[in-house]
Amino acid sequence: MAIGDLKSKQGVEALNNYLQDRSYIEGYQPTQADVAVFDGLGKSPDATTPHVLRWYKHIKSYGNDEKKKLPGDKKVPAAFGSAGGAAPAPAAKKDDDDDLDLFGSDDEEDAEAARIREERLKAYSEKKSKKPTLIAKSSIVLDVKPWDDETNMQEMEAKVRTIQMDGLVWGASKLVPVGYGIKKLQIMCVVEDEKVSVDLLTEEIQAFEDFVQSVDIAAFNKI
Repeated sequence: MAIGDLKSKQGVEALNNYLQDRSYIEGYQPTQADVAVFDGLGKSPDATTPHVLRWYKHIKSYGNDEKKKLPGDKKVPAAFGSAGGAAPAPAAKKDDDDDLDLFGSDDEEDAEAARIREERLKAYSEKKSKKPTLIAKSSIVLDVKPWDDETNMQEMEAKVRTIQMDGLVWGASKLVPVGYGIKKLQIMCVVEDEKVSVDLLTEEIQAFEDFVQSVDIAAFNKI
């Protein structure tokens, strides 16, 4: 735009748009181009063009002697945006971005990070699937008490061992005196916790009611 345009409303609005993302007319510091445009305006803009008003007050803060010392030629650019500025023109910015490939780099980094993450997750899942599952087991010692001293303990033990469950393994046993000639059967077993209910197991043993008076848990240990 020419100096005459700065006297018109359209010219000031165009300048306001130009200064929206710039601090000065050219470059990163005040120059004679700022002084030329400042003089071309002739008067302070109003609040309808806030970017011009900001810039105008800043240039106005310089004294006459300070303005004369500013670098550059005192002339208004033929067209705003053709000269340098605090931020390059859109086309120049696009070219710079294309050269640096900033956004492209971010996309590539994101894609690479996602690929690495997926590979690690897949490897972890495969490793976990091949790892043997830990089976929780318990070692239990049961006290199986007969009705009296006339109960056939060998037959009672045989009855107990007939109980078969998935996850149940019977172990060693012995007869332990409890008094008055009566002995109890103390028998060990190992159970898989998820498959065998201890309550159900004791109920199964007590079902031999002709032999068994009661069942107690003498010891219970996680393996």
